Parts: sequence; C-alpha cells; structure tokens
Amino acid sequence: MDFKPVRAEDKETINKYLQHVSSRSCDMSFAAIYLWKGFYHVEYVECEGMIVFRSNEEKTSFSFPLGAGDPKKAIDKLMEDCREKGIPLVFHGISREMEQYLEENYPGKFEVEFDRDIADYVYETQALIELKGRKYHGKKNHINKFNKTYDWSYEAITSENTQECLDMLKVWKSQNCAPEDLEKHAEICVSEASLKEREFLGLKGGLIRVDGKVVAFAVGEKIHPDTFCVHIEKAFADVQGAYSVINQQFLVHEAQDCKYVNREDDVGDPGLRKAKLSYHPAFLEEKGFAVYKES
Repeated sequence: MDFKPVRAEDKETINKYLQHVSSRSCDMSFAAIYLWKGFYHVEYVECEGMIVFRSNEEKTSFSFPLGAGDPKKAIDKLMEDCREKGIPLVFHGISREMEQYLEENYPGKFEVEFDRDIADYVYETQALIELKGRKYHGKKNHINKFNKTYDWSYEAITSENTQECLDMLKVWKSQNCAPEDLEKHAEICVSEASLKEREFLGLKGGLIRVDGKVVAFAVGEKIHPDTFCVHIEKAFADVQGAYSVINQQFLVHEAQDCKYVNREDDVGDPGLRKAKLSYHPAFLEEKGFAVYKES
C-alpha cells in the first residue's frame, strides 16, 4: 500500500472522508492531523473508498478506516499488506464502536486495550460558561478575583493580533519548557502552527488582554455537530485567574451553539488530570489500541 505524507494540498481529499465520521474525538479533524503530522510522522492512503492514516512514531500503527466505504475491505487489505511487510497490524484511536465492529467482523482476532492517558475530557459547554453550584465555587472565585484585580478585555484572534499571540507564546515557552522535554517542544510547535495557519485550517481563536498586553489565548474548532474542541490554550501562570477566564470566555464567544466541549486528554500527567477533573467532565471520550492476533 502506497502511503504518502499529509500535506496542505491534501486538505480537500482528507476532508472528503472525514465528513462521514461522527466522532467527538479531538483527533478526527484535518486540523488536528495536519498540526501533529510532524510529531507522529503521519501518512495516509486511500483504500476501498476509505482513508487510513499511518503513524510511525516509535512503532507503526494505523487509524481505523474512515469514510463512507466498507471498513472490512480496507482492514482485509491492511492485514495483507502488514503480513507482506512482516509488521503487526495495530490500530490506534479505537473507540468503543470500533471495538464492537472488530469483534463482530473478526471475532476473537483483535486484542483491544483502552488507555486512560489518552481519553479526551468532554464537558457540557454551558456548565463551563455558567460555573453554577458548589462544585464550581473555586473556579467562580478565581474569575471574580480576576475581574476585580485586572483591567482586561477579550477579543477574537485575527491576522492583526496573531503576532502578539506568537510573542506571548515565545515568553510562555521560556518560562515553561525544559530543553529536554521533547513533547512540550512539539506542543509549542503545534501552538505556533495553529496561530500561523489558523485561517487555512478553519480554526477559531480568542485572547485575553490585561492592560493591553496579551496574557492568554486559545485556539479550537467545531469537530462534531454538537461538540467544540479546544486544541490549544495558553496563559501566563503569574496572572492569577487567566486560565480560568480564557477557558470561560473562549466558549462564551465561540462555542455557545455546541452542547459539549472537548478539552483533549491529560497525557497521564497527574497535575493536568487533577485540573481537568476539577472542571467535572460530562464523560470521557475513550480511545485505545487494537492488535491483530495472528493465528
């Protein structure tokens, strides 16, 4: 099978298949695939009316076939191709529905394991906007204190203020990135690209100013008819409440028409997990791996 790298000019081709995917996963958009293609070494192939992505990060793995075609035909071809190349067939980003499909069509042939570290946190949008009730009392206090302490404003990210966000990100990087933290550096590269290529990727952006200076920004997109996804969120930690305010205000201005907001995974980081749980997710969008067991 002739896999090829994901390029900007492939946007229309890839979206032709992704439009048939009904998923709240943060990974199921051209923007997410394009932004992370360098880190995960993503390639794709069109096969049996479907599209399959291949990731060559550490070990080779594949996306479940996506599109309007017959997944089984594409899976059978993948099995044959992997057999010829002497590599195991491993699917990444498997949902519960995909697990069920594999079991129905290949009973007992796939070993599926879900990874808590890569599960997306999905929240009710209005809950994060309104922050009602005792469970959000601390969050509401952070915002109230921010309102009293700072002269601040919100604005959409445009071509006129993008450079200010990039400048803010450069300072954020100097404060938060250790030289040996390759994943954090990859995240910064993705953040930069999301700002520079925001319009091409169809992303929305918002920022917070304090005394005229950008102290926080967020970038995201609608990934499902009822779900908005926040791909990037950055704020200066020394501006108390900035994270809470950009979290709320970005949704107020960009996601009011969506029932849910996906705030992505916690990558197994204990601090990040605690922070994401403190916002009380409606549910986790589970993702896992499926390994074909050769008989």
